[in-house]
Amino acid sequence: MNAAAVGMAIRRPLARSELPVDTVELARHLIGKLVVRELPEGVVSGRIVETEAYVVGDAAGHGYRGMTRRNKSLFLERGHAYVYLAYGSSYMLNVSSETAGIGAGVLIRALEPREGVPIMQRNRNIMRLRDLARGPGRLAAALRIDPSLDGLDLCREGPLWLAGAAGEAGEIGQSIRIGISKEADRPLRFYLRNNPFVSGPGSLNA
Repeated sequence: MNAAAVGMAIRRPLARSELPVDTVELARHLIGKLVVRELPEGVVSGRIVETEAYVVGDAAGHGYRGMTRRNKSLFLERGHAYVYLAYGSSYMLNVSSETAGIGAGVLIRALEPREGVPIMQRNRNIMRLRDLARGPGRLAAALRIDPSLDGLDLCREGPLWLAGAAGEAGEIGQSIRIGISKEADRPLRFYLRNNPFVSGPGSLNA
């Protein structure tokens, strides 16, 4: 049985009670878990291999200045999707990470493709497996994530949800975050060591 088939056999939604009520701990906890996207043409999924935490009081986080119509999903109870458009071109998938009313979240930065690779390839219009979901904009495009999914409960099956790991995650590394200017030196990025699907420069992935 191949890896994708194994993932399909044991896939189950993550219960909210399994998610730490702490942004940094959730960012680490999500490494090795699955993002599942149900599309009309089939199921697409990937193992989370890289995350970034945007904590309470973080000047780089979208919740820093309080709740707005745009970021209100970030203030939902942990385990909800917060989807936004970055740089006018790429959607980003985040998971709300604290108790209701507190704005903080975890950015899903990279996935290792598991199910529905041909669908991902069509969505991205590329064939190279390593580049399908290596980076937050790429993974959102590969899974066809858009604002219609903003606010969705990721702890139950639906068009987009989080599933438990198919095995041990492996060794988790930690580094500063990528591509930000505010509070850029905080070590709030987590990644699976020695995984080719992790994004970012090699100097941060040792």
